[in-house]
Amino acid sequence: MNWRARPLVSYRVIVDLISATTTDTGLTVRCELDSADYPKGIVVSDQEMDGLNISRDAFHGEWNYTLQPNTSSVRALVSG
Repeated sequence: MNWRARPLVSYRVIVDLISATTTDTGLTVRCELDSADYPKGIVVSDQEMDGLNISRDAFHGEWNYTLQPNTSSVRALVSG
């Protein structure tokens, strides 16, 4: 059940509920189901994690954060 007491009986229902999200300040959400298969068990090293440009929020930074491209990665894409 979600917070509106609607049963989450399928992925379609979940996607539709997420897509219907709005706020008073004008936020709208676009959501679609990605049914691709992805490999399990991939380990990201501490060095790879340290290389990410993450700004963690003061409120539950483990959940709420902004991930931005590294400047060097953007330059490599533009010049490559």
